[in-house]
Amino acid sequence: MTELQTGGGQGYLRIATEEAFCPPEIAAAWREMIAGGESDDPGFVSLVGFYQTHSSERALAISERLQDLGERRLADMDATGIDRQVISLTAPGTQVFGADRAVGFATLANDQLAEACRRHPDRFTGLTAVAPQDPSHAAKEIERGVRQLGLKGVIINSHTHGEYLDDEKFWPIFEAAEALDAPIYLHPTTPPKTMIGPLLEAGLDGAIYGFAVETGMHLLRIITSGVFDRFPNLKMVVGHLGEALPFWMYRLDYMHAATVRAKRYERMKPLRRKVSEYLRENVWFTTSGMAWAPAIQFCREVLGADHVLYSMDYPYEYEADEVVTQDALPLSAEEKKAFFQTNAERLFHL
Repeated sequence: MTELQTGGGQGYLRIATEEAFCPPEIAAAWREMIAGGESDDPGFVSLVGFYQTHSSERALAISERLQDLGERRLADMDATGIDRQVISLTAPGTQVFGADRAVGFATLANDQLAEACRRHPDRFTGLTAVAPQDPSHAAKEIERGVRQLGLKGVIINSHTHGEYLDDEKFWPIFEAAEALDAPIYLHPTTPPKTMIGPLLEAGLDGAIYGFAVETGMHLLRIITSGVFDRFPNLKMVVGHLGEALPFWMYRLDYMHAATVRAKRYERMKPLRRKVSEYLRENVWFTTSGMAWAPAIQFCREVLGADHVLYSMDYPYEYEADEVVTQDALPLSAEEKKAFFQTNAERLFHL
């Protein structure tokens, strides 16, 4: 395998844009919730119960890496040629707690991440965690994250107790993010208890499929509710090459238009643009966990090359050969630099 090095010797820096961390305090709180039977969310118990309490080699390695914002993370980056990580609070983040506790943990996570970014300004960039349970405070925390802490966007780990951001009570979050030109990264979590049953019983609730089902639906709810008509300059980011939505764009446009004409659903109103146009213009797509050249090339073709950017999905997917695979994409030197480096620099104001 080709030796991977940092420093841009290949003609570009590698900026990985969906890289996770978790403060030890939040990990401990999750474990306490599971041990005390405090959560009735089977997805939370499945996801966190594995990564924070299981004794397997994979679970232990990921748990340890999530809590490191120092030498181990930097060594892993060096070993795989990653020049910079855009780091965010891992799922389910603050969103499984009550509002007051969630606000406190968002503050804690942002302070810890900002301090790590100050220690390693050339290697780490952070996104602001919020507590959607308190939308007004979340908007203020976005402003604190950008203006005071130097964070470069927002992380939302999909649903909050089964509620989605298309509900207008959450729209202060969009308003703040648009005003500050802070991209919102919509990251997966396990489906809520109202939809997880058939996925969980088959072992499909997590990254293998359930994440894409849940988060793709969430993004579609945001689009079809008119969020981007109300906030036309809002930028959102989604990983895993769009949770399959790019493949569905033709059908989404056709069936959305047909459903609006039929007036079948009270909530399905006309939009100013096609669903595909919002995906192309307001959403950016990262390759986290999807180091597959045909899919990457397809997304570049249908979404626009300037809206597709590199990601690793550390530490959940930490594979040097996936970096090599994407280094080998059949792109020109200029295109490869945009894919790995300058698209991320423009989007996150690096």
